[in-house]
Amino acid sequence: MNMLYFFKEYYELTIAQTAVEYKRKQKERRNCMRQLLGFLRGHRRDSILAPVFKMLEALFDLFVPLLTADIIDRGIAAGDTAYILRRCALMILLGLVGLLCSITAQYFAARAAVESCTGLRRALFDKIQSLGFAENDAAGTSTLITRMTSDVNQVQNGLNLFLRLFLRSPFIVFGSMLLAFTISVRGALIFVVAIPALAAVVFGIMLKTMPLYKKVQGRLDRLTGLTRENLTGVRVVRAFGREREETARFTGADRELLSGQLGVGRISALMNPLTFALINLAIIAILRSGALAVNAGALAAGAVVALVNYMSQILVELVKLANLIIQMTRAAACAGRIGDVLARQPQMTFGSARLTGEGDDAAVVFDGVGLTYGGAGGESLADISFTARRGQTIGVIGGTGSGKTSLVSLLPRYYDATAGSIRLFGRDIRDYDKDSLRAGVATVLQRAQLFSGTVRSNLQWGAGSRADDAALWAALETAQAAEIVRGREGGLDAPVEQGGRNFSGGQRQRLSIARSLAAQPKILILDDSSSALDYATDAALRRALRRLPAETTVFLVSQRASSLLHADQILVLDEGRLVGCGTHAELLENCAVYRDICASQFEQGQIPGARAEVRA
Repeated sequence: MNMLYFFKEYYELTIAQTAVEYKRKQKERRNCMRQLLGFLRGHRRDSILAPVFKMLEALFDLFVPLLTADIIDRGIAAGDTAYILRRCALMILLGLVGLLCSITAQYFAARAAVESCTGLRRALFDKIQSLGFAENDAAGTSTLITRMTSDVNQVQNGLNLFLRLFLRSPFIVFGSMLLAFTISVRGALIFVVAIPALAAVVFGIMLKTMPLYKKVQGRLDRLTGLTRENLTGVRVVRAFGREREETARFTGADRELLSGQLGVGRISALMNPLTFALINLAIIAILRSGALAVNAGALAAGAVVALVNYMSQILVELVKLANLIIQMTRAAACAGRIGDVLARQPQMTFGSARLTGEGDDAAVVFDGVGLTYGGAGGESLADISFTARRGQTIGVIGGTGSGKTSLVSLLPRYYDATAGSIRLFGRDIRDYDKDSLRAGVATVLQRAQLFSGTVRSNLQWGAGSRADDAALWAALETAQAAEIVRGREGGLDAPVEQGGRNFSGGQRQRLSIARSLAAQPKILILDDSSSALDYATDAALRRALRRLPAETTVFLVSQRASSLLHADQILVLDEGRLVGCGTHAELLENCAVYRDICASQFEQGQIPGARAEVRA
């Protein structure tokens, strides 16, 4: 009995949780569609005029079968050529006016779709920019690229078709049925049977294909991710001769996408033959009943032709409606994916205080700080405590994966500490506003990244237009990059290609350092940013950094112990824990991990002393 009671409670709890989850997803979908439709509000006039002109075109199309019946029953039957010509001229006029209405509707629909999706794309880009590193890591770069490009294009195409056909097709279908009743009630009953059967086919296929299209877009994400990975890592792939394996991976993902598209395509392809079959059966029924009625004298021959024309119009419109539904199914799936991104909220909240560098002499204080990445199995940092004084140079060293980058990423709040607290200049880091914090804490990341433009535009990335040429050249001199720029035609206005492809790895690193120095930060973080520099340039850079203003606190992350010998403090990390903190000389005496690092990089008995390095 206890076991039965347990299963009953578990079952009821599971059902309740499922219901709550279903309601939550339904609410999210409604909010998503409401948000997406909000982009159309700014284009209300175009969104109204497009279907209005399409309705006018449909109205003129509905008059054509009546004119055809009139020509047959009155003009041809009486042999009145003049009457036939007048009705034909009227039919041509209706066609021309309908064409003009169609062109006008297409113009307004295209403008509303393009401009509203421009706003959607801009809002999506702004949302991605507002998300933190953690949210971007969770979403994945390839997924965000697909949603910014392919998904928005699908929504745009679906919106264009929706504005043109969502009123026209139903209007033609039901208008044809109503006009059929004015011609023949018995013949119109065939329409009453055929239209629900056609609707059942169309909407049944739509409900079946909608989740499949969403799955196909997910496979497209994976293919985009593999493509991006291979393009960015093409040198590594070639260096290790992995072309065949990467080709196999890409082919596998491509085949999965192909099979998904073919599967949903096969189901969608059933729509046309099924609708054609039903329409043709309905036309056969009309011809049979109409022939009997004409033979009995109860119906004119032109009326039968009009009924067949109306049924043919329904066929054409249902084919259009089927294509519209397929496109709208894709657009709805893509809109849901876009809505997922728009619904994401940044986990970080910022205060209103501005980071001016004034206040406590302790520039950075870590107190029992820990960091666990989302979805990670364990902590990346644990119980980190240290104090960095204003103007000090802090070295960070440790083995690969020891948490060096994770530690310095907490200073500009790329990630939030999951344990402990961080204070900058005496105030909790969460109290600072985002703009002043990122302006006051400049970071040169491990991978140097330049943007297309000029050297000047790249250097002014952090400082903005307030950095004049003198400040830019001073930053270049400190970063040992002045000769690079002087050697280029145009100097500061020399072009920079996307990603800095027209510069070597070491040149990109030095220009990245100069970009951060131009912002004149209170805290400067160099995250292994001199790894591509030779020893002489690295030494010159270190000497130049010592001449920075006294209030600038510098964090140097490096794999080279020789780059950190002059540091006021060296933090030694091992598997996410701080195992040593002190000067070079102190660590040689007290930290076994640091001694092992130095022993692996210097010849036996040649480990330099800290004082000798400082004098040098």
